[in-house]
This record gives sequence, C-alpha cells and structure tokens, in this order.
Amino acid sequence: MKPSTGIQASTLLAGKCLCGAVRYAVKDEFAYALNCHCSNCRRATGSAFKPFAGIERHKLRLTHGEDALLIHGDPHAAHDVHCKRCGSLMYSIVREGAYAHVTMGTLVDSPAIRPTAHIFVGSKAPWYTITDSLPQHDEFD
Repeated sequence: MKPSTGIQASTLLAGKCLCGAVRYAVKDEFAYALNCHCSNCRRATGSAFKPFAGIERHKLRLTHGEDALLIHGDPHAAHDVHCKRCGSLMYSIVREGAYAHVTMGTLVDSPAIRPTAHIFVGSKAPWYTITDSLPQHDEFD
C-alpha cells in the first residue's frame, strides 16, 4: 500500500458528441463557467444560450475521433471544434489558444462547477426569459 500524500488526483471527466464519434477527457478543474447568450453561441448550438466551462487548454485531450473533427475558424488561433458526422459543438479554443470553452452539454460526467452568470444578455434571444437568479451582464468583461 502506497503512503498517502494528502493530495488527491484531479478527477477526469468524459465528454462526447451526439453520435459518439468524437470523445474527450478533461480535468475537473474548470476556472469558470458561464451561460453565453450572444448570437454566435445561439447559432452554433441552436439554443437560447450556450452553457460553457473554461479550462486551460492543456487540461483537455481528445481521446477518440481525431478524424471526425471539423474545425470552424483559424486552427492556429480561435476556433470551434465540432464533430463532422453529427455536428455537435464540442468546445471552442479561445484567449489566444490558452483556454478551451467546453460546451457543458457534451459532458457525460457531472463537473463540480456550475455556471455563475449570464453573459451577453444585451443580445439574448427576445423569445427567451432568464428565470434564475444568476447575475446578468450585457457583455463580457
């Protein structure tokens, strides 16, 4: 039996697209989580908003389906990663490539973090009403 170091290893969460062709693993060490209501996120998801969790890019790794990836945007800068078979938006690479915004709906496992605010509510869908008590920001600082 190994002696305890008092440090727990980070939990790995699984994620996948709708059809299962693309799968990833991500550490349960998200730095932030938000609900984005901007028009780009609405169009990318086909929903009223995109719940996402931000994490350092190196803490996310593709485990299956590299051949099934569809990159929308500059592959060497900011871009979205979709499954080219089913179209699922898996994550976005942002902040000069340093962070990934994981779409929380693609997580198979439940993360410890929960969204803490709504952003870009100044451009939210007029047919959607936010009914929770999270802070609302017209933009994102």
